[in-house]
Amino acid sequence: MPYPSHLLPTTVVGSYPQPDWLVDRATLHHHGVPRAHAHDMWRVPETLLERAQDDATILAIRDMERAGIDIITDGEIRRESYSNRFALALEGVDAETPGELRSSGGRVTKVPRVVGAIRRVAGVETRDAVFLRENATHATKITLPGPFTLSRQVQNDFYKDEEELAMDYAIAVNQELRALKATGVDVVQLDEPWVRTAPDKALRYGIKAINRALEGIEGPTVVHVCFGYAAVVSEKPSGYGFLAELGDTVAQQISIEAAQPKLDLGILRDLAGKTIMLGVLDLNDPAAESAQTVAGRIRDGLRFVAADKLVAAPDCGMKYLPRGIAFAKLKSLADGAAIVRRELAG
Repeated sequence: MPYPSHLLPTTVVGSYPQPDWLVDRATLHHHGVPRAHAHDMWRVPETLLERAQDDATILAIRDMERAGIDIITDGEIRRESYSNRFALALEGVDAETPGELRSSGGRVTKVPRVVGAIRRVAGVETRDAVFLRENATHATKITLPGPFTLSRQVQNDFYKDEEELAMDYAIAVNQELRALKATGVDVVQLDEPWVRTAPDKALRYGIKAINRALEGIEGPTVVHVCFGYAAVVSEKPSGYGFLAELGDTVAQQISIEAAQPKLDLGILRDLAGKTIMLGVLDLNDPAAESAQTVAGRIRDGLRFVAADKLVAAPDCGMKYLPRGIAFAKLKSLADGAAIVRRELAG
């Protein structure tokens, strides 16, 4: 099915809950958002893992379509985190002897080490995209970690210049995006949450890296930014420190969280000309919103964004929800968008 032509199409950010028979949820939460390998989160033996992931992906596809979501993903079911599946498959990365990054709060995270020039040597998510296209009846989207975020999630033991590292990631991401588009997938998205945490560097070379990654990519393109998963971050700021700058990217759409942080949507004026993928599901709320609540949040967005420039979505981190709650929230998302769509039609 082609990209939807009606107003207020609905989508997901990327992830959907992995079944409990596929992943150990306690181990998943223990790892946080893994940068290095987290093989111990899988419940299924290595010899059966791909087939099990395929089955779970079909469940995710069917749930999104039954809920009425217009643009679906594969649920990122095969991923240990949003980024490490792609990041650890690149040449120049030592994934077996990880290094460490220390946060400003003192938390130490195991991360891959960059020990040579970053190169894409083979398709990483192309099979994922083909599988999605073969099993979906709705429009499709595939996500990748963005080049700036990739460059911030490693211990750099090779490049003397951080910008050079980010730009080599951008080339690798661009090559993967071209292969993904060749499968026929409708939308591609770059996840760039780390532009918010290093705005000076994001301004200096992050926008340049994002634009290089999206160079020559046709069709709808998205850059997603967020404050962190609700399962990890319960209190979120009410504004982005790096958002208006994304107006300088070539991406057609900018994806933001708005529901949980109760975002001041006036900031959307700074992204005039971009389509906004607006988070209208609060994933910190353990209950599903009503369709009317979702409709109200969409109406709030329409105060600042034209109806033909708004895509309704959850906030990010749906993989950490119980599957039943995730489905119910998506159903409310689809129903809430339909309510506002009917209002706009008179």
